[in-house]
Amino acid sequence: MSTTLKTQPTPNAAIPASMRVLHITGQKRPGGWLTDALATDDATQIHVEQTVGCAAGLAMLRDKIFDAVLVSHVPGELDSLELTAGYRAGGAEEPIVILGTECEQEMAVSCYEAGADGYLCIDTTTTRALIWVVSRAIQRYQLVQENRRLNQAEQTRLQRERDAVERLLDDQRRMILDSTSDPQLPNALIGHYRELLRTYVIMGSGNLADELGQLASVLVSATVTAKQFIHLHLYVLQELIHGLGKRSARHVMSRADLLALELLTHLSNGYQHRHDEYVFSPPQQALPGFDEAV
Repeated sequence: MSTTLKTQPTPNAAIPASMRVLHITGQKRPGGWLTDALATDDATQIHVEQTVGCAAGLAMLRDKIFDAVLVSHVPGELDSLELTAGYRAGGAEEPIVILGTECEQEMAVSCYEAGADGYLCIDTTTTRALIWVVSRAIQRYQLVQENRRLNQAEQTRLQRERDAVERLLDDQRRMILDSTSDPQLPNALIGHYRELLRTYVIMGSGNLADELGQLASVLVSATVTAKQFIHLHLYVLQELIHGLGKRSARHVMSRADLLALELLTHLSNGYQHRHDEYVFSPPQQALPGFDEAV
């Protein structure tokens, strides 16, 4: 490996201030040369621990924590591709960079396919290049870990939110069923409301005003009470919550509440209009030629 001149540390966040690296090599090529080469570049402080062979390397990884793993490719003694693939299959997630004497065009693709994060030809690369490759591999690993942690936290939050929403829906349904018998509504009405609710959750009420008015008219004509409508709403909403996947239950619940409120308003106005028509309709006039009963 060629070396760079000793320079002042590079002020770049991509290069950690220090790194703890495991170097796995073979008997034919001891690893002291790597430590000596890295000592010529003070861009970062690298602590290298060396071990010989696949089994010893795996044991070291079980016992200690390293920022990255460097594997020397020693044909006939240490197959870095097989070692890397085996480590990955066993659940090892540390960044792995393979070092060999073959040119990058010959080895790089095979190394990536085996699960390595990079390959460097030690006859043509520099210590600074090695430091950058290892630093970038560590950075990618940290980003993957952080992304995984955030995804797990988000899934936990969504599950807790969904559980809270489902408990609320169960409480609301019990309140409705305690005060009225379980209504048997037509499947066509349930299916229509299911599609309306899904559309409302996505689009809001802007393009659904006519459909909401028409549905309210159908409910009034069928003499569906407010309690029966709430039962229908909660039944369909609970179905929708169960099938949310990764979406937020809180958002769906808020939109669904708005839909229920809007339809209850339409329903109330519809029944009020029907009542007014009944109360204030003109009295029936006597037919011509018939006198009122004395």
